Amino acid sequence: MQLVITPVGDVRCLYDESLDLSSLGSVHVQRGSHVEPDQSGLWFADLSPVEGPRLGPFNARSTALAAEQAWLEAHWLGRCVAS
Repeated sequence: MQLVITPVGDVRCLYDESLDLSSLGSVHVQRGSHVEPDQSGLWFADLSPVEGPRLGPFNARSTALAAEQAWLEAHWLGRCVAS
């Protein structure tokens, strides 16, 4: 898990359960995307919750999830937002 500390002291990361984030202080979890299939069974990662693109189509959900994570790490995680 990558942790990014913003200039105002907030810690940002892509949530997973490898670290108890509450040990760092109060936790605010926010959705970064929606990974869903279309009617044909193809998968898309919609990153509009973080003002990102819609990625896909992907044949497998796991591929869509990997693309989602790569985009968030490259374009959202390091983007500092003052709180």
